[in-house]
Amino acid sequence: MRTTPSFPTARIPSRSGGLPVEVTLIAQLGVGAGDALCLEATARQRGHASFADALDEPSATLAGTDIGRGEQTALHSFAVGASGHPFHRHAGHRVFTAVSGSGGAQLRFCTASDEQLAASPRAFGEALQYVNVPPDTMFTVRFGGGTWHQFAPLLPNASHPTLFALSCHTNELGGLDDPALLEQVRNGDARIHHLTELLPQPVLDHMAAHPLRDAQVPTLTLSLNERPGGALSRLCAHSRRFVGRLRGLAAAWRRQVTGFIARSGGTVTELPHAPQDSLLARQFPERVDHEDTFVLVLHGAAADDRPASALLSDVLEGFLENRPTGVALLMGLRNLLVRPLRLRTSPLGCPASSLLSPDRSRLFAGRFPVIEQAVESRERAEVLLGADDRHLRFRSCVGVRYVGNDAHVTLGTRVQCRNAFGRFYIAAIDRVHRAYIAPTMLISAVEHAQRCLHDVEGSTALAF
Repeated sequence: MRTTPSFPTARIPSRSGGLPVEVTLIAQLGVGAGDALCLEATARQRGHASFADALDEPSATLAGTDIGRGEQTALHSFAVGASGHPFHRHAGHRVFTAVSGSGGAQLRFCTASDEQLAASPRAFGEALQYVNVPPDTMFTVRFGGGTWHQFAPLLPNASHPTLFALSCHTNELGGLDDPALLEQVRNGDARIHHLTELLPQPVLDHMAAHPLRDAQVPTLTLSLNERPGGALSRLCAHSRRFVGRLRGLAAAWRRQVTGFIARSGGTVTELPHAPQDSLLARQFPERVDHEDTFVLVLHGAAADDRPASALLSDVLEGFLENRPTGVALLMGLRNLLVRPLRLRTSPLGCPASSLLSPDRSRLFAGRFPVIEQAVESRERAEVLLGADDRHLRFRSCVGVRYVGNDAHVTLGTRVQCRNAFGRFYIAAIDRVHRAYIAPTMLISAVEHAQRCLHDVEGSTALAF
C-alpha cells in the first residue's frame, strides 16, 4: 500500500504489447450520491432519441460522427446496472469518465491477444486483473483497442447500480475492418453495442468448466481519503451503501425526469426598418402606425445545399410547433381581456397568428396559409402573413436570405390602426412586443428549424 498526493491511479501493462489500462480516481462524491446520480442519469438516457438497450449496457449516442467533415469522434453515455455486464471488447481504444454507484465497482480487464487465447483459453484468466473503485466516486478509464473488459458491482448480490459513464470514442473508425460496420459508422448509425465483440466460445467454455476465483485474481484497490481495508473504510462503505439505497428510492419515487433548454443574450437584432426589397416594405404605403423588423443570423447555415425556402418552411413550422410558454401565457391573458370587445383571438403570437388561418387559397410549401410569397432561386425566400381586425390591420413578413455562408432569418411587422382604441392598444403593447414577444418567437422558431436540420431530438444548436 502506498499514498499519493494526487489522483490515485492504477496502471496495468498490456500482456500483448498494446496500450496499458489506466484507472484514475478524481473525486469523492457525497454519501449515497452515486446511486442517485446513476439512477437519474440512466432515466434521462432512456428518453434520448438514440437510446439502445443491449448487452446489459443501456446506452445513447450524445454526439455522433460527421465523417464527411472530418469528425471521427463520438460521445456516448452508458450505464451498468446491479448485475454487471458480460466480458467484451472494442476495436478502437476507449476513454471514459464515470461515477460509481454507492456499492462501488469492480473493473475487470484482460489484455491477452487473439494469438494467446487461440493457443490456450487459459491465457484469459492468466492475463486477468481487477481494479476496485470505491462507492460514490468519479473516475476515469483509458485502455487500448482489443482490451477485454467487464464492469461489475464491487460486492456480489448488490442492489446498487455499478456505474454511469460518458465515453469519448476518439476515432469511431479505429481498428474496424468489417465493411458493413464501417459503412454503419460513416452513416452515423453505429451504437455502442454495434461496436462490441463478446468473448469467443472456447474461452467461455473454459471459464464455465474452470470458474474464476476472484480472490486469486491480481487486484488493485484505489481509495480516496480512507485507507483500503481499514475499519474507517469499512464503516464509510457501509454508510454509503445504506444512504445510497435511501437516495436511490427517493430518485425512483421522484416525478419523471425532465430537462430544460433556455437561451438568453443579444442574438436577435432589431433593424431600423424593413429591407427595401422586402414584401413588408410595400404594405400600408399611406400610413404606418407601428413597424419593427428583427434579424437572427445563423452562421454557416447557407453552406448546405438546402434552398432558403426549405429553411423558411422549417421556421414557419417552428412558430406552430415550438411556441414559447411565456408568449402563450401573454396571449391567453390578451384573449381574455379583448374577447368582450369582439376582437380577433388566437393562441399563437400575433406576428405569426395567421398561420392558423383556415383560408387555404394561398399556401407556402403546400401547407402554410400566407397572403403573399416570394422565392428567388436558393438564396432568398419570404412570406407575408397578417389579418385585419376591428381595431387594426397587421402584416408580418418572415424571410430567409443567404449572405455568404450565413442565413439571415427576419421577422418584421407593420400595423395600421383603424381607430383610437387601435392606437391605444399598440401604445400599450409596443414595449413588450419589441423587447420580448417578437424576438422570443423568432428564436424559438429558428431553434425548431435547427433541430429539423440536424435531426437531433431534445437539443438546441447555439451557432447564432
